[in-house]
Amino acid sequence: MKRTIKLAVAAAVALTSTAAFATNGDHLIGMGAKARGMGGIGIGMSHGAETALSNPALITSVKGTEISFGGTVFMPDVATSFGAGYEKSDADLSVIPEVAITQNVGDGISWGVGMFGVAGMGTDYRDSTGMTSNFNMVTNLQLMQFAVPLAYKADGFSIGIAPVLQYGSLDINYAGQLDASNMMMGMVDVEGAAGVAQDLGFGYNVGAAYEMSGLTLGASYKSAIDMEYKGQLTGAMEAFQGFGILTSLNSDHLEQPAEMGIGASYTMDGHTLAVDYKKIKWSDAKGYKDFGWDDQNVYVIGYQYAQDNWAARLGYNHASNCVKEQNGATGDGAALNMFNLLGFPAIVEDHYTLGGSYAFSKSTSMDVAYVYTPEVTETYSMAAFANFGPMNPTTVSTQHSQDAVSVQVNFNF
Repeated sequence: MKRTIKLAVAAAVALTSTAAFATNGDHLIGMGAKARGMGGIGIGMSHGAETALSNPALITSVKGTEISFGGTVFMPDVATSFGAGYEKSDADLSVIPEVAITQNVGDGISWGVGMFGVAGMGTDYRDSTGMTSNFNMVTNLQLMQFAVPLAYKADGFSIGIAPVLQYGSLDINYAGQLDASNMMMGMVDVEGAAGVAQDLGFGYNVGAAYEMSGLTLGASYKSAIDMEYKGQLTGAMEAFQGFGILTSLNSDHLEQPAEMGIGASYTMDGHTLAVDYKKIKWSDAKGYKDFGWDDQNVYVIGYQYAQDNWAARLGYNHASNCVKEQNGATGDGAALNMFNLLGFPAIVEDHYTLGGSYAFSKSTSMDVAYVYTPEVTETYSMAAFANFGPMNPTTVSTQHSQDAVSVQVNFNF
């Protein structure tokens, strides 16, 4: 049964040609074109069926049955340098799918089912030819969640829960040669495992909301979901551990962190102003805490103007960089700085969004959204590796920006 589920999910994940880059750490800023058009708003404002994972209590806004499907075309631009010029990652395009169905069955009860591409990250330097070739690093993490939300509403108050089945795949490999005197990488192949590692994990989302006179208040909690990618992290670290570096990184667990948030929105005369706040607990998550990731406070503000058959949206999303610089004067710190910026550069912070909707009829509508993430550059120390070869790489620097377009079609019955 487990193998059958993995095969079914893998068919959906096959839509992604390269690693996806999510923007709050490895998380998408929002799921669905409506949410993404407002900066990721979704805790204190309902967007119908697409709200299943952001706050399951809000699916009660659907009056009958709503079917929503679409996806996001993600276009990250990442380049890394060890001091001799930037090499560009080829992981610059991916497609992230979404399908959601919600039905109001009456007596205040709503339920649904959904499949969401929720997160991912990675780089592809396999064709790099510079002095270090960026070690031909290739990393690819992809995450998809299946959820079955159930919600109840009475007197303006609603509660909801969504059991979550998560599928994940991870691949890490790079080329290197160990130099015992400098503990640095050079030119032999090192792989996390023979091919991609996959796993299934289980978690839940819970939410609550209260609506009164145009005001909606919401709160949500997402449980951590533990994943194990056999041979990937331990295999990638093994070469370093032979020289006394990263000996504490001896697990293949990479846990998606717990997340909690609150939100509010107010609507009057077609104008809606909404705000969300959430905290992502990277520092408590297996794997991420070992790589020194820090918790993120995510702040979102969104605006919508809606008329009978159309709507326009704007948004802004900010979360500080969760990939924190380690002490590069130590072997452990230098190695972590290299792996984080070269293979998992989730360093972007600000996201500017716009979107809109158009209803072709009472039963059919389309949503679109565009997200622009301006370039950021981080430079971290690798002082412990200062005398390696002709390059003397005392630092590692990564540039990262993003563009994304989301399209969604909705059917209401």
